[in-house]
Amino acid sequence: MVRSSTPPLLTNGPIQLVAYLVRSLPGKMRDTDDFGVVDATEQTRLLATGDAAPSNEAIEQARDDDDGAERGNVDDKPLPVWQIAALCYARWVEPVAFFSIIPYINQMTQENGHLDEVDVGFYSGLIESLFSLTQMFVMVWWGRAADRFGRKPVLVLSLVGVSCATALFGMAQGIWQMMFYRCLAGVFAGTIVTIRTMISEHSTSKTQARAFSWFAFTGNMGLLFGPLLGGALANPAKLYPSVFGGVRFFLDYPYALPSLVVGGIGLSAVAVTALFVEETLPKHLRSGSSSEEAAGRKRGEYTTWTLVNSPGVPIVLYTYGHIMLLAYAYTAVVPVFWFTKVSLGGLGLTPLQIALLMGVNGLAQSIWILLVFPPLHSRIGTNGVLKVCAAAYPFFLLLSPFFNLLLRVGTPASVTVFWVAAPTMLALGCGVSMAFTAIQLALNDVSPSPVTLGTLNALALAIVSAVRSFSPALFTSLFAVGAKTQLLWGYAIWVLMVIVALGFTALSRYMPDYDEMKRRREREGGM
Repeated sequence: MVRSSTPPLLTNGPIQLVAYLVRSLPGKMRDTDDFGVVDATEQTRLLATGDAAPSNEAIEQARDDDDGAERGNVDDKPLPVWQIAALCYARWVEPVAFFSIIPYINQMTQENGHLDEVDVGFYSGLIESLFSLTQMFVMVWWGRAADRFGRKPVLVLSLVGVSCATALFGMAQGIWQMMFYRCLAGVFAGTIVTIRTMISEHSTSKTQARAFSWFAFTGNMGLLFGPLLGGALANPAKLYPSVFGGVRFFLDYPYALPSLVVGGIGLSAVAVTALFVEETLPKHLRSGSSSEEAAGRKRGEYTTWTLVNSPGVPIVLYTYGHIMLLAYAYTAVVPVFWFTKVSLGGLGLTPLQIALLMGVNGLAQSIWILLVFPPLHSRIGTNGVLKVCAAAYPFFLLLSPFFNLLLRVGTPASVTVFWVAAPTMLALGCGVSMAFTAIQLALNDVSPSPVTLGTLNALALAIVSAVRSFSPALFTSLFAVGAKTQLLWGYAIWVLMVIVALGFTALSRYMPDYDEMKRRREREGGM
């Protein structure tokens, strides 16, 4: 089988230099030999290369090279809490960088482009989408780079890049500069795929639900703090004249402060990662090792194509994208829906009321993910959680038109019922967010080899980036059309989203049996 080529950018140059520098840092607490090599048949697997899978001989050689430490049952290995915490801090940077520009992007675009108000939405939406669109094209390359050079150097390099690009964005003086810096931030998108991979490597089948619940919680916190930082720090000379009014720099660059602060947060994550995060990829399983290459030539290799066509992988990848489409569509539509007049199909809320409901939403999601998901997953498994969320999703989406109906009645009693029911039912309905973490665990479980999860994560995140690049603009536009034409009394968008949710309900019934796949790999491995 022909070996898939790794892009030249990822095989030479700066990554190798950073890899050498990072390996020399004192923060590397132990050599890679301290990590036990996990069998290919285990539910949560170590991973190495994205385009070549080592044979049983290579894995046996890795075992033989172990320094003789006693190996118990890997599933009983405790979760390294401080390592997961450090990785979650690094993970926090990406959503903060993505969402921090939301409060001021429209004003900045209008001022830099000297645009009419009617044209602002198009250009600001384009700039926001470029980050995700660029991520889509580079995600697999970062996954392969992490497989070739190790997780830690790639994570450090990508954090440096996204931090610098974000810091420069606020000093852009034209729309093309804004687009360039946003694309540059998207290029350095290796953080999230590398962190997902490292968390998988640190956890076991017994601890992965808890580890990824923390991962998801950190993402929610990034979504919360990003807009807060952007809104509180934009145009500081106007907002805080007593402090920044006399500073010429902030008069010339009114949006520099939030970008610089977010960039500084990113650089702090660089320091934490470089000093304290441990490499999780054993050197025996890296692409450049002679034993791995020899084994790969003897026993065949996993290319991206063969990985995508492995048993169970296509439906999990598709379901991943389907769930993310629902998530991004709802996240884009619901703020507009809350703001739109009741007569047009919205709720007509004030900015303060919208902020309060968003706070309820974020807090409820965090509780479901942190406190409910781990024990529920332990009880009913990955597919069980997905089925529960899939069954609840259509009813959760139907809450929105139901709330509008209450306000359309317009009586004091109906308004009182709305303010009692809306926060309560939203908090309960947010339980569907557990599907986001469950599908990540499904991705871990369906990986066909100990060394393919890096590329598999990259493929999934490339799909997510593609969905995020178009879905917000598409669904908000459809909502606007429905509200303007009053198609189905302004509820057309919710009918469409319920149909999409029912597709998820159907998909959840056909998810692969991971235990059966595990037993089949054990049989094949023993042959």
